[in-house]
Amino acid sequence: MSQSESAALIAGYPLKAHNTFGFDVRAQFACRVEHEAQLMAAVRDPRAAALPRLVLGGGSNVVLTGDFPGLVLLVALRGRQLVREDDESWYVEAAAGEPWHEFVAWTLSQGLPGLENLALIPGTVGAAPIQNIGAYGLEMCERFASLRAVELATGAVVELDAEACQFGYRDSFFKRAGRDRYVITSVTFRLPKAWTPRAGYADLARELAARGEAHAQQPDAQAIFDAVVAVRRAKLPDPAVLGNAGSFFKNPVVEAVQFEALKAKEPELVSYVQQDGRVKLAAGWLIDRCGWKGRSIGAAAVHERQALVLVNRGGASGGDVLALAGAIQQDVLTRFGVELEAEPVCL
Repeated sequence: MSQSESAALIAGYPLKAHNTFGFDVRAQFACRVEHEAQLMAAVRDPRAAALPRLVLGGGSNVVLTGDFPGLVLLVALRGRQLVREDDESWYVEAAAGEPWHEFVAWTLSQGLPGLENLALIPGTVGAAPIQNIGAYGLEMCERFASLRAVELATGAVVELDAEACQFGYRDSFFKRAGRDRYVITSVTFRLPKAWTPRAGYADLARELAARGEAHAQQPDAQAIFDAVVAVRRAKLPDPAVLGNAGSFFKNPVVEAVQFEALKAKEPELVSYVQQDGRVKLAAGWLIDRCGWKGRSIGAAAVHERQALVLVNRGGASGGDVLALAGAIQQDVLTRFGVELEAEPVCL
């Protein structure tokens, strides 16, 4: 077996640097995966063959409540390239271990717009389809073409299209059922040649306006990218400084009848009408109205500038964060009759 196909399993591996909450937990075994062949070598190693598995990229969408009693695959596959084009689109492929924000910046440097609204989202390219990441009026699935993955049970390499991935709001087949079955190794995106800006979100529009009339009226992709970065940095804490996993709760979507009843009681309710007639509510607004912004339970806290973000102020455990999240969910349910669902995977 060549060096690139060998898999070095490390026992008792610390995961503090591999989850953005900074929880001080360990894996029974871990393996850094820089080549596809290393995946199967790792899962077939007799020490780990029968153990549970966890795939980590940047660890930006996971709450680890304790040591992981199994094999953690640390995806470090790198590479990005323009693979083809047609009359309507460019197709860009990136390896699963590529940092997401750096990849978005690279596409723009190559003159390939389309992902700029998703700038500064933490994590890796491989995590993007699992979560179907989205921000400022764009979801990843709108730019998705296909992905390449390894089926761990057989070692087979498969290519899955959007239908097979079953994308939903911050959701996919992988998040629901495929997490232990497949490891994503690369993702291909379809970027439109007939690009049009998406700058309708209020925060984004205000930032563009503050940068000048030209940016506000006819922003190019780089202007939107820069504005998104500025808005996110102003509102959201840097995980390298203050442990967090970004937005902790999904924005709930309710039926129109429920929305009208809520609006009658809460005239300032922040909402977005969906194409199917249902209404998306701003989870951060609901949490703020329940008085949680800046509050804490132990070292787990709600960020003082953004109620949608839960943070580790130092020394918090995954259990502490889940206790805080549960208290918030109960208060929102009691006041508004709306159930909040966590975005991160809790293990």
